[in-house]
Amino acid sequence: MKSLILASHVRQKIDRRVDRLLDDIGRPEPPLRIEVVRDWLKIDLGYFQREEAGLLARAVHKIRVGVMQSFARPMFIREAIQKFKLRALCAPDLKRILIDEEVPKLKHRWLEAHETIHQLLLWHHPVLLGDNEITPTASCRAKIETEANYGAGQLIFLRDRFVEEARSSPLGFRTLQKYAKSFGNTQTCTLWRAVELLGSEQPLLGVISDHPHIRRRPDDFDGANPCRHFIQSEAFAARFGQASEHEIFDCIVSYCGSQRGGPLGESEIVLADDNGDEHVFAFETFFNGHEALTFARHLGKRAVTVPVIAI
Repeated sequence: MKSLILASHVRQKIDRRVDRLLDDIGRPEPPLRIEVVRDWLKIDLGYFQREEAGLLARAVHKIRVGVMQSFARPMFIREAIQKFKLRALCAPDLKRILIDEEVPKLKHRWLEAHETIHQLLLWHHPVLLGDNEITPTASCRAKIETEANYGAGQLIFLRDRFVEEARSSPLGFRTLQKYAKSFGNTQTCTLWRAVELLGSEQPLLGVISDHPHIRRRPDDFDGANPCRHFIQSEAFAARFGQASEHEIFDCIVSYCGSQRGGPLGESEIVLADDNGDEHVFAFETFFNGHEALTFARHLGKRAVTVPVIAI
């Protein structure tokens, strides 16, 4: 699924809110300690177990006690967890975040940051509180989730700090792995934010998928939707918006080996822009044991070779 590109005025609004928060906590050095953010905002953290009805009910009860009137339907939170298969959620009026205990600990940091941004962005609250005056469409939900993802990335990558440091190094997987470690975030998260934050002028692309080699694909591999996430930079979306997920995945398959983990391969791939002009991208793919991460960066327009006819 192709990532959404937020309007510049929306990004700026979120940036200002994140900047204010980082100023409040003293512009810390990386990696950001997310518990410091929670303490400053007085946000409580709890957990739920989706598969255990009693434990889920008790978690929901802790949120709802004293604020029943906040929810249009008494079981709104429980229904939301079950219906949308939520891994985490935020109750903004209680300043409480709940995380599914089944989610690996490595992903808790991202989920906390994501839900914290929901808390910060006041225009998200009516939707989060299940206000019956609002019936959010799928596109509306996708938009607020994209806004929360963008804000979470800006928070845990310390706004301009990541951009300034990353631009001082050659773009590639080694650089992404370096900054994943120094900023305390996963490689997947770092790939996503690098494409999003560094690609305003240079076309960048990120793909998160199952292992691309045919012998390593899981039994439930969906050939109709081979890319779990198709992450476009602003410049890529503007110039290569017609590039299809299947086309890109086929390019990835063309150079990837069947290794169980680590680098799967790299190649220079030619893609046509929306005007039909051909451009060269440097592709590289890494498998972390759970998902394949592909990073592609624009190298330049493909040189046109003109044959010389001897007279």
